Amino acid sequence: MAEIIFKSGIKRDKGLLYWARPDGIYGKKLKRAGESAGKETKVASHGQSLDYSKFMYFIVGDDLSLARSARQVGGSKRKKSAAPKKAAKKAAPKKAAKKAAPKKAAKKAPAKKAAKKAPAKKRR
Repeated sequence: MAEIIFKSGIKRDKGLLYWARPDGIYGKKLKRAGESAGKETKVASHGQSLDYSKFMYFIVGDDLSLARSARQVGGSKRKKSAAPKKAAKKAAPKKAAKKAAPKKAAKKAPAKKAAKKAPAKKRR
């Protein structure tokens, strides 16, 4: 679940796109047909230190609140469970398998010859 770490109190403008950076919340005018995209501007300064290795940060709500959610850690970084492992059973020695009699080689069918093409007609 996400927790809100900063409330800016600024109302969201429908014509702007917002995102979070380590030094504040930024916004940029959305690009429309026939219009330029505009420059990014700093909307609010949050003063929080952001730890991107443990959390994801995003903007929520109409008041541009900064929220964070714990990252899902996978692969070799995941903690190993402390449950004791059961000892693996030793495999019983395998019996020697009897060798099968060699099979006789099957005769191959003779290769088919390609059909001859009719000679091309002359053009006049």
